[in-house]
Amino acid sequence: MKHLPAYFTFWHIFGHYALKWTAFTVLAFLMLPILIIVPLSFNAEPYFSFTEGMIALDPEAYSTRWYAAIFSDQKWLLSIRNSFLIGTMAATLSTILGTIAAVGLSSPVMPFKRLITALLLSPMIVPLIIVAAGMFFFYSRFNLVGSFTGLVIAHAALGMPFVIITVTATLSGFDRSLYNAGISMGASPLKVFWDVVIPLIRPGVISGGLFAFVTSFDEVVVVLFLAGPEQRTIPRQMFSGLREQINPTILAVATLLILISVSLLVALEILRRRSERLRGTAF
Repeated sequence: MKHLPAYFTFWHIFGHYALKWTAFTVLAFLMLPILIIVPLSFNAEPYFSFTEGMIALDPEAYSTRWYAAIFSDQKWLLSIRNSFLIGTMAATLSTILGTIAAVGLSSPVMPFKRLITALLLSPMIVPLIIVAAGMFFFYSRFNLVGSFTGLVIAHAALGMPFVIITVTATLSGFDRSLYNAGISMGASPLKVFWDVVIPLIRPGVISGGLFAFVTSFDEVVVVLFLAGPEQRTIPRQMFSGLREQINPTILAVATLLILISVSLLVALEILRRRSERLRGTAF
């Protein structure tokens, strides 16, 4: 208890540790169903439960056969390729459009700022099933249903609000006098934006792009409405596998997705700290 202030009473100390253990318990409750997938993905038997050999830590009860099955199944390979391709293209598009929108919304002379912000962030608020149904009826008029173009545009629309939020938060600490100084030196607005503004808000832009990529990578409802057989993604393949043929390969894919998510979270935390250092607020 040396790290606690000397003036803490018994009830202060009790409340401190009670809050800490409550937070730990809630975290464990949320994480345990996710972490239990990892050892199950190494089950040598085609079951979704722990066998006696696994409980006894028998080496023969564990196998990487389901991971090997991922890369020997053409459906999974197609889903992996589509997920990364669509996610990358959608994240790139949403990052460009979201950054432009955030910069425009940060301007003090922007008219109808609240209304435009609400419209741009609406994909986060409206239930996804409604968004997917609306996109389906709208895209069907332009023959975009069942095409990569339609799916990329849909995923970009879903990811753009995350880019707007992160870039807007980064711009809140941006010193606009730097922009005015660049203009006064004779540089064009586009050059000042590229050489002055972008380097300072780059961590927020990259963070927004990562959020947009994760949103696209994890999305299944819109894919069910808009994608054709050739646009099958990892979440849709997992959904189909649970409905049609239960296979522990799904657990192996889920474990890989957990590793990808953790890696992206670590990258986001590094970018957040870098953004704080650039703004001079890091301790």
